[in-house]
Amino acid sequence: MRKLYIKQKVFSIGEKFNVTDADQEPLYHVQGSFLKIPKQFTIFDRNDHVIGEITKKVLALLPQFTVMIDDEAAIVIKKELTLFKARYHIEADGISVQGNWWDMDFEVVKDGLQIAVINKRWVSWGDTYEVTVFDERYEKLIVALVVAIDCVKADDNAAASSASS
Repeated sequence: MRKLYIKQKVFSIGEKFNVTDADQEPLYHVQGSFLKIPKQFTIFDRNDHVIGEITKKVLALLPQFTVMIDDEAAIVIKKELTLFKARYHIEADGISVQGNWWDMDFEVVKDGLQIAVINKRWVSWGDTYEVTVFDERYEKLIVALVVAIDCVKADDNAAASSASS
């Protein structure tokens, strides 16, 4: 078991943030594309090797995000057509997300076994997610999933604020 912390800086222009361990040692860093289409986040390990990419699909009727881990499609997050509340569907091989993932309080299950628990920490400057990974074989996937869900939420919030303007 390993605890990771994903902390985003509130005023980060380039959308950069780190994933650290319990001792605040950086394990991964995330770099978001700035004013680039399609919107993309790249996840690097501590040796600056790319381990994952999250890309928003361009020219889709509804928002869709693809998560690549080690150059293979691992997760697809799609917005579903609803009238009142945003709803998303997460597709991944044998993986399900249970709980309130919109508020970042959920668990990740693979083939019936819990492999991670994610909780948002509310007493911090910026968003901080505490990620407990029970099966370290899935660590990169879990980190990418949390970043992707946060990206989906940010995209949805940006669309809602521009629609209300």
